[in-house]
Amino acid sequence: MHVSFALFADAANISQEGKLNILGVFDALQIGSLPAVHPRATLVVRLKAAEDDSGMHTLGFGWQGPNGEEIWSSSGELEVGAPPPGAYELDIPVIAAIDLPIQQAGPHVMRIVVDGALRAEITLHVRIGAPVAPLSGLLS
Repeated sequence: MHVSFALFADAANISQEGKLNILGVFDALQIGSLPAVHPRATLVVRLKAAEDDSGMHTLGFGWQGPNGEEIWSSSGELEVGAPPPGAYELDIPVIAAIDLPIQQAGPHVMRIVVDGALRAEITLHVRIGAPVAPLSGLLS
């Protein structure tokens, strides 16, 4: 089993047709002061499982600060079925709403572990100060 992609977003869901919808992907946060908690960040992970991945697996997340210290971690069991007839892989979308504690500015990392092995890392850049307005209009 491997991670196809992993990202932070404002929201995500699975449609009635089984499509993964993601809104507001981000890799940086601008916060006013520290310490802070970014409420309800949505962690979206898309796992790909092959036929021989059927069975129980452990999925874990670990949130690390800029110095590499683990701020929190969580893990759970995931039961994986066989791919449907005619398919060789199974898509497994994972959507987790997480409150992200932030103690200091700098790059934070979400580690994604499957069956005890690191499969992906997402870096979230945390900056202090007022948000910068996006550029609009044409540049000349």
